[in-house]
Amino acid sequence: MLICTSSEFRKVFKKLPKYVRDKAKEKEIIFRNNPFDIRLNTHKLHGKYQDYWAFTVVKQYRIMFVFAGSNVIDFVDIGTHKIYK
Repeated sequence: MLICTSSEFRKVFKKLPKYVRDKAKEKEIIFRNNPFDIRLNTHKLHGKYQDYWAFTVVKQYRIMFVFAGSNVIDFVDIGTHKIYK
């Protein structure tokens, strides 16, 4: 599985607290093995983000992503629920 990251994702990721960055790296490993692992709480988004999915990193932090093709995932954004606005 190829995971691509948007420039927005990379910019925001660098500014996150270290514990969130560390947890995101742990969750990415789980995601690579199974994007729908129960530990991720992967869910489809609605409304203007109906083509996107998200999974939980820690507490209120989420990674928003899209299935971009066969074995290609784009991580679009990371953050609190504010990423949905």
